[in-house]
Amino acid sequence: MKKLMRLALLLLSLASTFSASAAEERRFMSNSRLVIGTESELSASLRIGDLDSDDDLDIAVANGRHWPQQNLVWFNHGPARFKLIRRLGQDMAASYATELADLDNDGDLDIAVGNDTAPNLIFLNDGEGHFQRHATFGVPSSLRSLTLADIDQDGNIDILANARGRQNLIYFNDGAANFPRTQPFGNQVDSTIDVAIGDLNNDGYPDLVLANRDAQQNVVLLNDGHTQFTQRIPFGSGQDETRAIAVADLNGDGNLDWVAGNIGKTNTVYIGNGKGGITEAHDFGRTNGQTYTLAIADMNNDDLLDIVIGNTGQQNAVFFNQGSGTTFREVRFGEASEVTYNLAVGDLNKDGYTDIAVANSGSENRIYINLPAKK
Repeated sequence: MKKLMRLALLLLSLASTFSASAAEERRFMSNSRLVIGTESELSASLRIGDLDSDDDLDIAVANGRHWPQQNLVWFNHGPARFKLIRRLGQDMAASYATELADLDNDGDLDIAVGNDTAPNLIFLNDGEGHFQRHATFGVPSSLRSLTLADIDQDGNIDILANARGRQNLIYFNDGAANFPRTQPFGNQVDSTIDVAIGDLNNDGYPDLVLANRDAQQNVVLLNDGHTQFTQRIPFGSGQDETRAIAVADLNGDGNLDWVAGNIGKTNTVYIGNGKGGITEAHDFGRTNGQTYTLAIADMNNDDLLDIVIGNTGQQNAVFFNQGSGTTFREVRFGEASEVTYNLAVGDLNKDGYTDIAVANSGSENRIYINLPAKK
């Protein structure tokens, strides 16, 4: 049986390698009409989703970071033309996150806003992209990101909020976009910047992967089936300045892997063993990398998952998977002078290829359209 499994994996790897070599090469281009606004905001993040139920993907932008600014929702009227803006709320806040999910189970996307030492907010969608302030959640903290998922598997989307140097918390949804029950995760002083969610040990329960900064250990937190995350599995050197994390099956073996975006060193792919641990780790990218954000998607339609990274003071890049999930071909995009805090991916012009939207701090936010490489 083991020989058959090894043979199957070998054949899958060979097929994937052939697919990668035959895949169309791509480039990522922007222009003056693909700017998300004309202002140079201190944008911390953005998210893509159909917010007005017209089958075009829209964009919600979190602005401010440590300084109060207006959050905005941009509406796509196709193809990738954003001609309408609505303010998200009347108050300006020091925002780090505008995460999208159906929080009240009415079939449209709502928005959870995470702020730095200011009240976090829920905005409910009327189905046509008009957002009404609904409620606050949690208490003000040094929040750095939100992650939305059904952690307790009750059919309602919950919120994970991580705070740099303070306790990370899960807010459980009552089904009506209220979050009366909370639970901590991670250590009380974890300097968590990002959280990814996936079933890493194949037991049917969502586990957590924490990206920690300030020379703190990155960890996998395994779910015991009752939303308790007491089992910690460390990964990385223990001194990594990890800013971003994402989970996906990069090598097609049925087990989830994860990618860490680091500051001051290469990024790393961790190949999961299906038990919450790692079989191997592979570095990629620049040795002096400054990665603040990343996403995983098939960017050239070859049925292999690629990695999109956003950097500060360096060009951003797409790393095309060459079949094994451990070797990549790099294609850079954008300007080296930009400070890309966050990015999101989606087919914004409906041509069948995944595009990229970037949130820049101190310069214009942009869309990069996925195009065939020049011959």
